[in-house]
Amino acid sequence: MKRLLPIVLAAFLPFGAIAQEADTAGVILPAGAHTLDDFLWTHRPVIVFADTPADPRFGEQMSQLQSDLEALVDRDVIVLTDTDPSARSALRQELRPRGFQVTLVGKDGGVLLRKPSPQSVRELSRSIDKLPMRQQEVRDRRGDG
Repeated sequence: MKRLLPIVLAAFLPFGAIAQEADTAGVILPAGAHTLDDFLWTHRPVIVFADTPADPRFGEQMSQLQSDLEALVDRDVIVLTDTDPSARSALRQELRPRGFQVTLVGKDGGVLLRKPSPQSVRELSRSIDKLPMRQQEVRDRRGDG
């Protein structure tokens, strides 16, 4: 059974509303005061950094993530956005992006992937699906223990 959570979009995103489907539990949040510790052992954060929400790479990345929220939800992904370098968020200080960056962090808090260009949900899913913890989660859900 899939967990149900509301879809929350940052107010500054220019991509319009996304219809909330009953079986989709994707979460997209502004980074704000969040830290990696907030998601330790519960979620795999994908942090999307940009110097401005007008960065075309930011827009492309958000569109790609929104195109398959169900795949992200299935992998316990939470998406955090940070488009204000002057706010010096805890995530920005810890991960130190230079301009646009997509960072995938494991449930253990370790950085799995840093890319200076937009990543498809498929690319992110492949990186996650290779993890031993993810493979165990799949076996547990199937009942293979």
